[in-house]
Amino acid sequence: MKFSKKIGAVACTFFAAISLLLISGCAKKSSGANSSDSKSVKIGIAKIVQHVALDAVEQGVIDVVNESGFSAKYDLQNANGDVNTAAQIANKYRDERVDVAVGIATPVAIALANTIKDIPVVFGTVNDPVGAGLVSTVAHGEGNVTGMSDAIPTDQHIAVFKEVAGIKTLGYIYTSNEANSAGSFEEVKKACAKNGINLVSQAITNSSEVKAAAQAIVNRVDGVYLTTDNTVFSALASLVQVFGEAKKPIFSADVTGAEAGGCLMASGFNYYKAGRATGEMVVQILNGAKPESLAVRFMTEPSDSDLLLDLDAAKNCGIVFPQKYLDMANEIFENGKLTKK
Repeated sequence: MKFSKKIGAVACTFFAAISLLLISGCAKKSSGANSSDSKSVKIGIAKIVQHVALDAVEQGVIDVVNESGFSAKYDLQNANGDVNTAAQIANKYRDERVDVAVGIATPVAIALANTIKDIPVVFGTVNDPVGAGLVSTVAHGEGNVTGMSDAIPTDQHIAVFKEVAGIKTLGYIYTSNEANSAGSFEEVKKACAKNGINLVSQAITNSSEVKAAAQAIVNRVDGVYLTTDNTVFSALASLVQVFGEAKKPIFSADVTGAEAGGCLMASGFNYYKAGRATGEMVVQILNGAKPESLAVRFMTEPSDSDLLLDLDAAKNCGIVFPQKYLDMANEIFENGKLTKK
């Protein structure tokens, strides 16, 4: 589903979502709580791989639940990029009867939704939940499943990258066996065609292949664009090294992962805030809301997003930022240090 269509769906369900939030706040606690204390709950949170962005999502969920007055026990799991491990985690959550199972990133979310049918499943940072088969529409959840999407404005990103860095041939590395990444690849192809840019892509299946993929395309492209591909970002340092040595720029759709330096630009929503948004949906469910009644949530407010400019990377690549982007940026990386406005 295109990003523009998703935003339209969100706009159509805005007032319904607000009404539901008010109603669910007064609803009784979920019957899933299994303690003499009605606010004691067990929540499973699983992510596909460990890196700073997904860690931030996890922490955002935990903070919101804790702030909401629940005495929560958390079963935190990491699938280490393996779909079979994700399936094992899903079985564990089902058999141990967590009150809510949270799946961070598409492969884990799919594993939870496929395995768990009578416990609420909330997905976080899934780019295309309809394409992944988690829901049939973003207007509401599907059975016991709902969550938050990290759909990104790929077309806008690539247009800005072309403007700032003069990109004529764009590199793109993606995880071919991950639904989220395959869907993003299609959006990148459309954006490149629209902006008159040649595309050179390289598929990978795990994080150990990222450096070799970067080396395979670096001399054939003017720069590389990174979407929210968890496998790529788990090995971001190796990609930054390859493109940094070649003095070619990187545009990242994940600001959190770019805060360590090396990416010319990064534009995207704040992953901690995305975790909090996901956590708010978990709290609604714990307070009695049904997953099927909750619309898929998107991070569309300006305050949800960040723009990072790396002046060190720009100098290395011989690029000067237009003043308008310097004025817009709320994060600047310079002299090896990140400053947030």
